[in-house]
Amino acid sequence: MKFSGLQKTSLIDYPDRVAAVLFTPGCNLRCPYCYNWRIVVNPQPPFLNEEAALQILDERKKYVDAVVVTGGEPTIHKELPRFLRRLKERGFAVKLDTNGLNPTVLEECLPYLDYVALDLKTSPEKYHLLGTEETSALLKTIELLKAGKVEYEFRTTVVPKIVEEADITRMGEIAKGAKNYALQQFIPGDTLSEEYKNLQPYPPDVLAGFAEMLRKYVGNVVLRV
Repeated sequence: MKFSGLQKTSLIDYPDRVAAVLFTPGCNLRCPYCYNWRIVVNPQPPFLNEEAALQILDERKKYVDAVVVTGGEPTIHKELPRFLRRLKERGFAVKLDTNGLNPTVLEECLPYLDYVALDLKTSPEKYHLLGTEETSALLKTIELLKAGKVEYEFRTTVVPKIVEEADITRMGEIAKGAKNYALQQFIPGDTLSEEYKNLQPYPPDVLAGFAEMLRKYVGNVVLRV
């Protein structure tokens, strides 16, 4: 595998752990509010190769006890399950961030994962705004995680226009029975689409209202604002 970057230490990407974060290039979506869009649309070298990444991680073992693989979208890389296995063999706790559109690859990865964060971005009917019309794979991934043994969370960045009240209800129905759901505040800035660079986020009370709606469906809802 190759990587667009490595963050040596993170206190926020893996719940209750100190983690290093690896960023994979490329993605099968084009979310207009994406802030990692440079490594999504046109990944540029220099890339970090797999052996170099593992060497850095081995050297960081006294500082971190976990590795997060994020993107872009990691599951578009066929080498991902093998790489995750190598992380587990080194004794790291391993977390994967995914958009859920490759359930077959995710299923291959699950034996080597301790935590999965699935981005449920909006209601399936609005995924065309993110670059795809096909959401059956996403729904399959959701059921795969709910039925499995690996710890997971569903999470949604609450972007105005993309996520509205009706979408929250729809996503709650899809996620029904899940243990953990995180709502994350949208932060405007260096986004893929010019339209979203200065888009005003929802105020905190609206996010709190959305969280209350989700609690009808999901055991634990957290707000990350």
